[in-house]
Amino acid sequence: MAEPGRSQSKADYVYDSLLREIRTAEIPGGTPLRAAAVAERLGVSITPVREALRRLERDGLISYERHHGATVIDLSDEALSEFYSVRAAIEGLGARLAAARITREQLDELWQSHASMVEDERRGRHELLGEQSRQLHLAVTEIGGPAFLGAHARSVRNSYPVPPGASLWLDPAHAKNNLNVHERMLRALQVGDGNTAERIMVEHVQFSSDYRLGRRGPC
Repeated sequence: MAEPGRSQSKADYVYDSLLREIRTAEIPGGTPLRAAAVAERLGVSITPVREALRRLERDGLISYERHHGATVIDLSDEALSEFYSVRAAIEGLGARLAAARITREQLDELWQSHASMVEDERRGRHELLGEQSRQLHLAVTEIGGPAFLGAHARSVRNSYPVPPGASLWLDPAHAKNNLNVHERMLRALQVGDGNTAERIMVEHVQFSSDYRLGRRGPC
């Protein structure tokens, strides 16, 4: 684990470390977080750990129970469905607004990101695609809503981790389909068609919801 940078407080370092581990499901839902153990593992005192845990509680990522301490939240199917519904609303609106304000430079950067994903998919590097997709979605939303939507989209994304084995991007057929969807959305942004960009984004996110809920259900 990397040590905190010179410009980063110890509390920020602990928060960022735990946030990354929770978001990537290195620390899965239902895992207890003992402040003393976290402090020892990250090489800090217990004070910044407690501050970081309070921030994670405000983020809705951990909960406190009497006599049990902090535990990483394991969302129910109902909560997971709500998570994707919120994502669809925010990211869909971001795509619609982005179509009206995107610059040539921003569009070129999105196409470059898409081209990188296409190349990774062609080479079978599916494990890289999930994070790249996340960044592309956030970039579109931040272009559409730089004042509020972008920050909200990032916060919502951070509020629920996607376990590495649950990503659609690991399935070659789904990966190709997702790339086609991304291309269609970028083309809608390119011609300034906000309604189409929003519809594509909403359907794209809702498909992810159906996939995740199906994976959690009975086989």
